[in-house]
Amino acid sequence: MSLLRIRAFTFAVAAFGTVAFWAVGLPLPFLFGPMAACLVTALSGAKLAGFGQVTAAARTILGVAVGTSVTPEVMAEIPNMAASIALVPLYIAVIGLVGVPFFRKVCGFDAVTAYYAAMPGGLQDMILFGKEAGGNARILSLIHATRVLVIVTVAPILLISIYGVGLSNPIGQPAADLPLGEMALMVGAAVVGWKGGERIGLLGASILGPLIVSAALTLGGFIHSRPPAEAILVAQFFIGVVIGVHYVGVTLRELRSVVLSGLAFMCVLAVLAACFAELVTLLGLAPSMEAFLAFAPGGQAEMTILAIVTGADLGFVIAHHLTRIVVVILGAPLVARLLRARR
Repeated sequence: MSLLRIRAFTFAVAAFGTVAFWAVGLPLPFLFGPMAACLVTALSGAKLAGFGQVTAAARTILGVAVGTSVTPEVMAEIPNMAASIALVPLYIAVIGLVGVPFFRKVCGFDAVTAYYAAMPGGLQDMILFGKEAGGNARILSLIHATRVLVIVTVAPILLISIYGVGLSNPIGQPAADLPLGEMALMVGAAVVGWKGGERIGLLGASILGPLIVSAALTLGGFIHSRPPAEAILVAQFFIGVVIGVHYVGVTLRELRSVVLSGLAFMCVLAVLAACFAELVTLLGLAPSMEAFLAFAPGGQAEMTILAIVTGADLGFVIAHHLTRIVVVILGAPLVARLLRARR
């Protein structure tokens, strides 16, 4: 079967999941519908495929959504975030001290694979860096896909049951209500930030590039709203597909060993994240919901969506996740060199 046909089938499966979730009235149907449908289909042995540059383009929407939330008021609050942001490197260090021995001694992974499996960085970044350092790309793919899947599935349940929030906060205004000039600027920020970021070697260019450009335009007074609701729904759809597609070709042996290892480690991560979120709350550095979202070890794109639909302080949540990603990405090559030297 050609790649085009596989992608057409994948789109049909994801669309079916979206419609099914929408019809039943489940939350976030454009995220959970494609994710669940692609996950079940992948585990059944069917061939699915991601959408390449289309998915990257969808991620730019979330970059613009975050960037347009960087208003002068948010910038004025940054000094108040400094104390909780300073806890992020400590949080990552504790995860490494617990996670690497877990994957080495309990799961039997080699040192490089264990390190990159433990690090809560971007899904694609950790797979790429781990592969370049000599780690097992398949194991890393399944471990991090499981991490993101669990967070995206469990976090909304906790937000509703513990924090008492809904997932119905308006994600943006309809496109018909936004000025055409501002939407054109958003498109320009997405394209220039994405492609410009790739040209200069910016890691996570599809999100960080648009974020930087759109934030500059927002602070300059040229943009006054987030991307239209329709665009954010499109981003949710393709992100849901990506999570499910990572399980294509998984074997029963991998389910028993690698995926179960990922689930076990998520229990460890959940405890660590809860401890740090509670510490931030007790110190009065942030409300409990924002602390939970800021330290939940999910992907940047997925946490952006959850912050938007819950009405959380998007600037606070994303500032912590950006710090986490940057610390992990900067530290990864250094640790990889140390591991190679020891070998």
